Amino acid sequence: MRYWRFDKHPEEMIDSDTLSLQEAPKPKIGRGEVLLRNLYVSMDATNRLWLGKRKELYIEPLSLGDTMKGFTLSVVEESDNPAFAPGQIVTWLGEWADYSVSNGLDLIPFSAPADVPLADAFGVLNIAGPTAYYGLLEIGQPRPGETVVVTAASGAVGSLTGQIAKLAGCRVVGTAGSDEKCRRLIEEFGFDAAINYKQPDFADKLAAACPHGIDIQFENVGGEILDHCLTLMNNGGRVVICGLISMYNSEQNVPGPYMFHNTIMKRLKIEGFVILDHMQDFPKMQHHLAQWMSEGKLNYRLEVIDGLEHAVDALNSLYTGSNDGKVMIKVGPEPSR
Repeated sequence: MRYWRFDKHPEEMIDSDTLSLQEAPKPKIGRGEVLLRNLYVSMDATNRLWLGKRKELYIEPLSLGDTMKGFTLSVVEESDNPAFAPGQIVTWLGEWADYSVSNGLDLIPFSAPADVPLADAFGVLNIAGPTAYYGLLEIGQPRPGETVVVTAASGAVGSLTGQIAKLAGCRVVGTAGSDEKCRRLIEEFGFDAAINYKQPDFADKLAAACPHGIDIQFENVGGEILDHCLTLMNNGGRVVICGLISMYNSEQNVPGPYMFHNTIMKRLKIEGFVILDHMQDFPKMQHHLAQWMSEGKLNYRLEVIDGLEHAVDALNSLYTGSNDGKVMIKVGPEPSR
C-alpha cells in the first residue's frame, strides 16, 4: 500500500519536502479493529493548518512522521468489530493512504441517495454541504430579502452557501478570483452578483453590488476582503467565520481586521465555527441537502483527480485558485452499489 508521510513543516506553500509518498505492507487488523480501503479523500483548505506549528488548533496538529490526514470515504474490507460489516461505506477523518485501520470509534456510516453518484454524495454531503448549511442557517439565520455576501464563493462551501441563501429568499453576492469564476457564480449557481476581488476597484464594486448594505457575511478568506465587508455591514448584521484561507500559508499572525470597531458601531454578531463540533446534526442536514440535490435545487462542481500520487498538487490548487470546484482524490475503485 501507499501512504503520504509528513516529513517537514512547510514555510508557506506545501512543497516537495513537506510530504513524501511511501510504501508499506498492507496492514492487518487486531481485535475490535476494521480494515478500510479508502475510496476518496477530500482536499480541504484547513488541511494546511494541520501541517503547521501553531498550537491553537481545533484538533491536534500532525507530528513529523505521521500519515497525512484528510476527510475520507472508505469501504470496510475486513472487520473484527461487530458494529461494521465488510462492504459497508463509512466516512471519517482518515488518511492519505490506500488502506487504513480503525477501532471503529471514529467511523460514521455513510449512505448516498440512490439517485446520486457516490462521489457526488461524498463531495456535497460529507463536509462541504453541512458546513454551508450550519454556518448560514444556524449561525447566520437569514431572513427573506436580506443581503448575503459569500467570499471564496466559487469553492465547494461557498457555492453551496450562496445557493442555500437563495433558497432562503436572500439576495446573494459572491467574491471570486477570476472573471470566469464570477460568471459561473451567476450563471450556474444563481448568485445575484459576483465580483473579482483581484480588480483594483473591488471595494467600489462590492459597495455597488450591496446598495442596501450587508446583513450576513459568510467569510472564507479573511484579510482585506473581510475588512471591506465589515465596512458595509448593516446594524444587527451577522458575520459567520467559516475559514480564513488567506492566512493559512503563514506561521505568523496576520494583523486585522482593521474595521473591527464596527462590531460595536453596527452591533454585529461575529461567530466562528468548526463543523466537526456539530456532527450529531449531520443526519438532519444531510437529509435536507440530499433532498435539494434530488430536486435539482443545488448545483455543484466536482474536480475528482484519479490517483493518490496527485494529492499534494491537488491540495495546493486550493491556495493558488486553480481548482475547479470541490477537489477530491480518487484513491481506488468504488464498490458496486
